[in-house]
Amino acid sequence: MTVLQRLMLERGLTQVQAAKLFGVSQPRISDLKRDKIDRFTIDTLINMLAYAGVRVRLKIDRTAA
Repeated sequence: MTVLQRLMLERGLTQVQAAKLFGVSQPRISDLKRDKIDRFTIDTLINMLAYAGVRVRLKIDRTAA
C-alpha cells in the first residue's frame, strides 16, 4: 500500500475529498486506489504528497560496481 493510499484510509477520505487534498482529479484517485501506480510519474506522486502536507526526502545511492 502506498503512503497516499494509507493517508486516504487513515483519514477516511472519499475519492472526491482525496482528489481535492492531493491536487488531482477524482479519476486519478481511482487509478491510485486500483494500484495503477505505473500511470503516475514520480513528480506527480511527490506533488500529491506535498499537497497533503507530507514531507518527502529522496535518497539516491550508487551501487557497488
